[in-house]
Amino acid sequence: MNISQFKHAVVREKLIAPFGFKGGYIDELWQSIVLLKDEERGTGIGLGVQSVLWSDADVFDRFGGDKGNETMAEMTYRGLQAASGEYAEPFELLDEVLQPVYDYGKELTYPDLRLTFALNSLVPVDFAAWQLYARQKGTPSFDELVPEDFRSVLSYKHAALASTPLIPYGMSDEDITALLDEGYFVLKIKLGADPGQNGDRSQMLEWDIKRLEAVHRLARDRTTENTENGRIAYYLDANGRYDSKDRLLSLLDHADRIGALNQILLLEEPFPESDETDVSDLPVRIAADESVHNEKDAEARIGLGYGAIALKPVAKTLSVSLKTAKIAHESKIPCFCADLTASPWMVDWNKNVAARLEPVPGLKVGLLESNGHQNYQRWEKMRELHPYGHADWTVADKGIFRLNDSFYSLNGGIFAQSEGYEKLVEQK
Repeated sequence: MNISQFKHAVVREKLIAPFGFKGGYIDELWQSIVLLKDEERGTGIGLGVQSVLWSDADVFDRFGGDKGNETMAEMTYRGLQAASGEYAEPFELLDEVLQPVYDYGKELTYPDLRLTFALNSLVPVDFAAWQLYARQKGTPSFDELVPEDFRSVLSYKHAALASTPLIPYGMSDEDITALLDEGYFVLKIKLGADPGQNGDRSQMLEWDIKRLEAVHRLARDRTTENTENGRIAYYLDANGRYDSKDRLLSLLDHADRIGALNQILLLEEPFPESDETDVSDLPVRIAADESVHNEKDAEARIGLGYGAIALKPVAKTLSVSLKTAKIAHESKIPCFCADLTASPWMVDWNKNVAARLEPVPGLKVGLLESNGHQNYQRWEKMRELHPYGHADWTVADKGIFRLNDSFYSLNGGIFAQSEGYEKLVEQK
C-alpha cells in the first residue's frame, strides 16, 4: 500500500435515550469516516465510533463530551498525517502511527491518558488500511486476507452467533422483558453505577445487587437451547469500577444466594487496569477488556487468572485484536467480540472475527455483542450506508445472527464499496 492522500469526516449521531455506563451518561456518539488513497490500487474506507466515556472516562469527566470528541477527532487526523507512505500490511501502518498519535493525545489532555483512547481514534484508519489491503490483494476472502500466522486462531466457521444486547443503567423491566420475549439468551448487564454521583462504592454495590436481582427475577425461569445449562446467560460488565476483590465477592455471594451465580457466563473488567489483583480464585470466568491494549497486556491478564478476553476490532483496531487473539489462543483462553455501539457496517467487521472464534465455554454458539440497534435514533438510515445493510445476516432472529453461505462469500460486505460513506467523506 502506498498511501498518497487521505480524507476525514465526522458525523454526530444522536442516541434514542441517555446511555449509562462507567458511572456516567452519553446522549450522542460521533462517527468517524476515513478514506485512504493509493494512486495505483484505489481507495479504502474505514469507520470508527468515538466512545470517549468508554475509552477514557477521565477525559469525559475533565473535558466533557464535545471537547473529548473533538480531541479524539484531532488524533485521528494526526494519525492520517503520519500514515502517508509505503506499507507492506496494515499491522505495519498501525505500528508506525500509534505512538505519535498517543503522544499527541497526551499533549492535548494529560500525561496519564489511556492508550485505549489513542486506539479508539485509529480504528477508522486501521479499517481503511485493511480494506485497501484487500483491494491490493484482489479482494480475497477474509480467511485468505488474514496472515497465515493468525489463521489457526480464526479456524471456526459458526453458523450462528448469539446476538448480545445491552442492559444499560436506565433500561426498564418492560424493555428487558421485551428482549427476552424476542429470544435473546445472553444479556450484557452494565454494573458500576454511581447512583449518588459521589463516587461512593458502597452505594454502587447496593445498586448493582438490586440491578442483578431485577434482571434475574425477569430471566430466571426462561430456558434456551443455546446454552449448556439451558438457562439465560448473564454477561456482567463492571467497566473497572470495583476497588477490591472483597467488594466484588459481596456481589458474587449475593448472586449465589439468589440462584444467579451459575447463569453468569462472564464478568468483564471488574477492576481498574492498574489493578493487578489475581482473579483465578473467583467463582466465575473473569474477562479482560479495557486493560488489554496489546500482546503484553494480554499475557499479563492471563497470568492474573483472567479466563477470557473481549476483542474489540471496532474499538481497539482489527490489527490489535488479531494479535491479542493469537496470544489468547496459544494459552487456550477463549475470546469473543464486544461492541462499542457500532454502526451497522462496523458490526460486520466485528462479526467476521466473532464468526471464526471458538465458543465461550457455556455457550453452544459463538458470541457477538451488538447494541447499536437499541441506541441510535437513525439506525435504519445508517443501514442504508452498509453495502449489504438489509442482508438477512445483518439482523438477529430470536437472539441469533444466522451466518449463511452469503455472509461468508461476501465477507459480510466489509470489502465492498459504500457510495454513501464515500459521498459523506468527499463532502467534508
